Amino acid sequence: MLLLNLARIRTPHERFEHVYPPETFAADSDTFVAAAPISLAFDIYKDGDQFRLAGRVETTLELGCGRCLEPFRWPVDAAFDLRYQPRPTEAAADEHVLEDDDFTTAYYENASIDLVELMREQCYLSLPMKPLCRPDCRGLCPQCGTNLNRGACACRRAWDDPRLGALKTLVVDEGRRERN
Repeated sequence: MLLLNLARIRTPHERFEHVYPPETFAADSDTFVAAAPISLAFDIYKDGDQFRLAGRVETTLELGCGRCLEPFRWPVDAAFDLRYQPRPTEAAADEHVLEDDDFTTAYYENASIDLVELMREQCYLSLPMKPLCRPDCRGLCPQCGTNLNRGACACRRAWDDPRLGALKTLVVDEGRRERN
């Protein structure tokens, strides 16, 4: 866990820059793997016990394609502008109407911010809804599992859904009536 110690921030504005090794995200190997060092740079603005972090995360992730399952690289250049404030007490957190600013507000505890969580969150937000190795990815054959990007397979492509068999007879019967 990499923590930003907020007690060390004494001035209203400071700069933070660091490059972390790809192993920083080792725990997320089921979703993505960092394939390059992670660059984290941001400005810290202090206002009492509230902090604003504005900066960016840059790296390259390795994802699995949603169609062919092959790994591919996804560049990340995610800008963020987050407000951090102390975690509210349980009584204050019970009833709260969400405002627009609440989506850019995070909470910290013990005068520290988890930088791994910040970087992980920005990487997740940069992921595509359906990761594809390329826009025209042909995927896998549903019958034999061959990667259709690498070549064709000998499987029969036509498939008749047995649940729709009754509808086929209706279409054939309707065609005969129109000709008569």
